[in-house]
Amino acid sequence: MSVRVGYMPGFLGREGQDPDYLRRLVAVGDKYHYDSIWFSDRIVSDRFSVEPMIALSMVAAYSQRLKLGTSVLAMPVRNPVLLAKQIATLDFLSQGRLLPFVGLGQEDPEEYEACGFTKHGRGPRTEEAIRLMRRLWQEDHVTHQGPFFTCHDVTITPKPCSKPSPQVWIGGRSSAAARRVGRVGDGWLVSGATPEEIRVRRDIVFGTAKVHQREIENDHIGVILGYYITPNAEGSVRKAHDYVARHRHDVHFTEYSALGPAQKVVETMQRYVEAGADKFVVRPLCPAEETIEQLEILGSEVLPQFPVYAAMR
Repeated sequence: MSVRVGYMPGFLGREGQDPDYLRRLVAVGDKYHYDSIWFSDRIVSDRFSVEPMIALSMVAAYSQRLKLGTSVLAMPVRNPVLLAKQIATLDFLSQGRLLPFVGLGQEDPEEYEACGFTKHGRGPRTEEAIRLMRRLWQEDHVTHQGPFFTCHDVTITPKPCSKPSPQVWIGGRSSAAARRVGRVGDGWLVSGATPEEIRVRRDIVFGTAKVHQREIENDHIGVILGYYITPNAEGSVRKAHDYVARHRHDVHFTEYSALGPAQKVVETMQRYVEAGADKFVVRPLCPAEETIEQLEILGSEVLPQFPVYAAMR
């Protein structure tokens, strides 16, 4: 099993408002051989955030090795033809390093309204958009007439470097999201999920794919995992609480986070591996001014515990 670990910066805060902060984040990833760097998609928000496709184009210029992940693009508020063009261009320029992961977007209806869409039908709209983008990446002169999107004799260039097309992973913790992955996705990336939920939903992903006569690679199950490393386990819980992206009402955040000494973080990640996850996107649960330090600690003390990273040292 080849466990890969990428990272995302979490809350950017005042540090993130320095344009050079992105360069420093990239340098950490290259130094410690992280697999990839990820940015979330918050189009409408009073909290400082960067647009992921633009930010990742900068990353592609800063690093020649890091893969570029979207965690996750809000598919229902984006035009699939325009997005297909953007993804194809960045994948072409980065020589196949783009990881376009998509989801249903935020719950707040104001973002949909501001982008010219409604929240209604966002699931079917996302599935249709994914199918249309794949055709645009692989074919010329595409004509599509669907419930949500229409185009006639459309060709986009350049085609992506990734063949036959970039793999589209889908987010979402619910059983419905897992079934969507099985119907149209190439992999599953989930946040806020416990190891047991990974185990159960993983079976739904592959079972649904089989019903639809599709194949999804066995190692295409990923987890966005919040973490904070400190010798004091109790202190890590207090520190991390305010930086969890979205608290669940039914499960305490400690059940789906990795907190405490480095070895405990390794053990938490191993539980996810045993449940069937092979990819991780780690997210420091801390203020922006501590993010790089936390990524350095994980890079030096946790990543070497996994064979693919130990071999790089």
